[in-house]
Amino acid sequence: MMIFYEEPSKRIPVREFNVVVAGGGTAGVVAAIAASRQGAKTALIESKGYTGGIVAEGGTALHSYFNLWKAFPGVEKRQVVKGIAQEIIDRLEERGGTTGHVEMEVRYNYDSVCTAIDTEIYKLVTFEMLVDAGVEVFVNTLLVGAIMDNDCIRGAIVESRSGREAFYAKAFVDCTGYGDLSAFAGAEYTEPNDHKVANSIGVGGVDVDRYNEFCKNDDNAQVAYGTRSGVPDRLVRVGFEGSGIPTDMQEEAKKIGMSFITTTLHDDYFMFIKLNYQMPESPTNRDEVVKAELELRRRMEAAINILRKIPGCEKAFMARTSPSLAIRRGRCIVCDYDITRSDVLDGVHFEDDIMSFGFHDCAPRLQIKDGGTFGIPYKALRVKGVKNLLAAGMLITSDWDAHMSTRNTVSCFGQGEATGIAAALCALKSIGTRELEYDELKKALLDAGVYLEN
Repeated sequence: MMIFYEEPSKRIPVREFNVVVAGGGTAGVVAAIAASRQGAKTALIESKGYTGGIVAEGGTALHSYFNLWKAFPGVEKRQVVKGIAQEIIDRLEERGGTTGHVEMEVRYNYDSVCTAIDTEIYKLVTFEMLVDAGVEVFVNTLLVGAIMDNDCIRGAIVESRSGREAFYAKAFVDCTGYGDLSAFAGAEYTEPNDHKVANSIGVGGVDVDRYNEFCKNDDNAQVAYGTRSGVPDRLVRVGFEGSGIPTDMQEEAKKIGMSFITTTLHDDYFMFIKLNYQMPESPTNRDEVVKAELELRRRMEAAINILRKIPGCEKAFMARTSPSLAIRRGRCIVCDYDITRSDVLDGVHFEDDIMSFGFHDCAPRLQIKDGGTFGIPYKALRVKGVKNLLAAGMLITSDWDAHMSTRNTVSCFGQGEATGIAAALCALKSIGTRELEYDELKKALLDAGVYLEN
């Protein structure tokens, strides 16, 4: 029998903003920067002590700023995601924190480029960009509720070591990944639990070039060259995902959901080795997450033991882990439009596009038609039933195949910029998200350097 305690009511301090962005991860960082640059007083709420989210915790290459031109002979190479997403890369390049957009030499039918990053420099750069843009950043702050006025969010309730507070605003953006703000606001959602959770480890004490010699045994090896440890034209993406390794190693890796694909900016370091785990219930279930966190930590140790059997990795050790498991989907929030599989694969564009995107995580099995792009419409970011709430990132798109495109890092960047700009425009005009004229949003996107199909 469940025992309940009734909390006494109390007065909590209020802070007032134009826009509140919940979640300082992949989409949230860009949303907050974009909103603040439009002149909106913007708050960013983040539960961890740093910004960056899955980009920093997954440690992978960023997929993808370009269309998949190399897989389609004769198709033009185009950078289709720009704006703040590209500014992040520019800032990282100044600090030696990225390979930049280097072309894939092998397996370019998956992604034509590899944009690898140093996750620790990324955390710093995104934090600095937020501060430079004038965003009021609240890290180590947990979103715990929403104050509703019928179908309108009046405020977000947060808690930190400074106590409990209410952040009032006219427009809100949910970039929590789990869809927490939308759920608190009473929005409709499902919990498909149709993706594995993961934790990735940074691995030190390795020889990248010797590791690559081993990977060449597999027909599905991946290769890209860029700047590593300050020297150009060196391996920065290596690994394999087929059957060209000893059977016993295949079986060991399969048991722990281990991927052998990695990127690096350093001679003796793998930026990430990913371990996957399928939870029996949704990752919103705290008690099941406890078990998953322990299981993933055990898998990390097992992964190091497997790597030590590979030439060049005999002295491998765990140098970095994420503070908590990373999800690919938590809640799926119902929005005004749900992007479909055919929208993505057929390269459909809409009358209210806010970005173009050309990457699919299931390539080459699933690819966007003719190496082109599809559009993400503004209506797909408006949370159904809530007047002043937008959503960006992995919490939109119910169809699994479509979600395997829209949830990717660079797509989340683009969605974040659009929601930030839209939220600011709505807040400054004191209108709801559905009252914003698309022509006004489009002009603001183009002025910010966002690429849209003609």
